[in-house]
Amino acid sequence: MAADGYLTGKLLIASPAIGDPRFDRALIYVCDHDDEHAMGIAINNPVEDLRLPTLFEQLGIESDIRVPDQAVLKGGPVDGGRGFVLHTPDFALENATLRVSGNICLTATRDVLDAMASDHPPQKAVLALGYAGWGPGQLEDELQASAWLVADPEEALIFDDQFADKWERALHQIGVNPAHLSAVSGHA
Repeated sequence: MAADGYLTGKLLIASPAIGDPRFDRALIYVCDHDDEHAMGIAINNPVEDLRLPTLFEQLGIESDIRVPDQAVLKGGPVDGGRGFVLHTPDFALENATLRVSGNICLTATRDVLDAMASDHPPQKAVLALGYAGWGPGQLEDELQASAWLVADPEEALIFDDQFADKWERALHQIGVNPAHLSAVSGHA
């Protein structure tokens, strides 16, 4: 955890003890965490058969450029019809963009989608539908139950499209061999 005890800007890596199939092998970038709530975006679960150009067409977003053929992510089980974009800070809107950490921002307005379809898109961006959310103390309880491992995220891991092995790569970054994880947790 950060010095203040909150996990904003950290990466949650689901352990086999997660106990919730919606988060099996999930990687969640925590965008906001305080005493009242926590909110994050899953970064390794693409929506089946939905790519960015198709979604932009469905939303009627006109493009000045060829929109990158990248996956749209399932950001989590809450508010699945709403889009959230993790992006680099070269795009920012006052009162709409949350600077989560050094080089990662979150915007949930149509303006960021318009920017992604323009001649001046954010250098890196990923669009997710929905988010993962926790009420007061809920995430802390899950951490106590060893449901999540906490890591400092690498920007490449957040924005790359190698989804099949992203969970394993995140574990390796913190020195954990996935084969050594157990679904049974305990306390010494």
